[in-house]
Order: sequence, then structure tokens, then C-alpha cells
Amino acid sequence: MDSLEWVDRTYILKHRSEDPKTLRAMYYPNLKMYSVHGDTSRRKPPINAALAFLIRFGRRAAISLAVYMLSYLPVVGRLVLPAASFYTFNQAVGPIPATIIFGSSLVLHKKYLVIFLSSYFSSRSLMRELLEPYFSRVHFTKEQKRLWFRDREGLLFGFGVGFYLFLKIPLLGVLIYGIAEASTAYLITKITDPPPSPAYSERFADTQVRWTNKHEFLRLPLGSLDANNTETQSPKRTSINSQTPSGKKFS
Repeated sequence: MDSLEWVDRTYILKHRSEDPKTLRAMYYPNLKMYSVHGDTSRRKPPINAALAFLIRFGRRAAISLAVYMLSYLPVVGRLVLPAASFYTFNQAVGPIPATIIFGSSLVLHKKYLVIFLSSYFSSRSLMRELLEPYFSRVHFTKEQKRLWFRDREGLLFGFGVGFYLFLKIPLLGVLIYGIAEASTAYLITKITDPPPSPAYSERFADTQVRWTNKHEFLRLPLGSLDANNTETQSPKRTSINSQTPSGKKFS
């Protein structure tokens, strides 16, 4: 949350010479008022939460072990890991990059493909950890959260895998994690809308499942990432609250 406050403050300073009515709404002032506990009547008992955690990661471990063991089968074994990589990356980055990865895995040693797949799944876990401050306040259902990640999977993979590789550097990794947290706060302002005050947040999570400006944002050059955050015509939004200037939603 401190990183998100810094991102908002930096955004205001960067655009201080522009008309305030054209700036996006702030994220930190409203999001800090959201409870990190949510509706306590719907929380799982600790034993159930621990059991769900063990089942989720146990299932992943079992699938990984099964794929690895199948890769030792005669004849078809050499196709198991490439097929698994194609299935995984087709969902994340699309068929063309997945096909390239599939073709490369047919000629590379199995060891390198295992490292590559391990980096992918580790980067996913890292992104879930970095996004936890957001999801602990904006409460999605299990299905909504699955769709939220699915709609942004390619970008989150590219964002997370770079930090994951740097985090593995001894000593430097600790410093990189702080940069990753600050960068994630900035990322939130690009792939979600500014949250309303908690009193009006009942259906906010449902509106965030789909990233509506995905293609427009991905076509922006690096120097113009704020381009879709401002109105170029008459602004249509009203202020979220008295602490937050009016501006365009970015989702």
C-alpha cells in the first residue's frame, strides 16, 4: 500500500501541469479504507483454509510428478514435456509463441525444459504473492479471481518472470523484491480501475474481471504508458470522493 501511495503521488507530480479534470482517479485513498478481512462471516475456519492450501499445492505437485514420470516412457516420452509446455503456454501467451516453445523443446535437452517450466510456475506464484495486498482488500470470488488472472495471464507472466530471475541472484535478490513490490503497485494502476469508496464497492470486483482496455494498453510505447489514463475529450467521470480528482477509468 505504501508503494501504491507513492505511485499516486508520483503520477500527480508528473502531470501537475495538466488540467486536473483529465487525470485518472487515485487508487490509494479509497483502497486503504478497504478491510483486509472482508466479511468475517464467510471466512473459512483455519483448518479448512490449511486443508485447501495443501490440496491445491498437492494437486500441482502430483501433476508435475506425473508429467515428469511420463516423460520417461519409451517412444512417446520425449513428447510429454513439449506437449505439456505447449498446453501451458498456449493459454498464457497464445498459439504462436507456444508453438515456438514446443518446437524448441523437441531439440533442447529435457533439463532446460524443466528449468523453463519451473520458472514459469514460480513466476506465477510470485505474482500472486505480489498482488496479495490488492486481493486482500478487493474481495473476488474464486471464479472471479481465476478469470481475472486468466485475462491478464500473458502480461503477468512477462512481468513476473523477469523479477523471478533477478530474485535468484544472491544478496541482490532481497533488493529486487522491494522494486518488484513498487512495480506491482504501478502495474495495478494500468490493469484495473480506481476503486470506489467501500460503501459503493459491492459489485466492483465483478467489473474488474475483464481487462477492457487490454489491446489499447499493449500497443502503447513504453514512453506513453499514461496515454490511456487521460481524457483527450470532455471528461465523463465524476469524482469518486472528495479526496480523489475526477478522471478516466483504466481497466
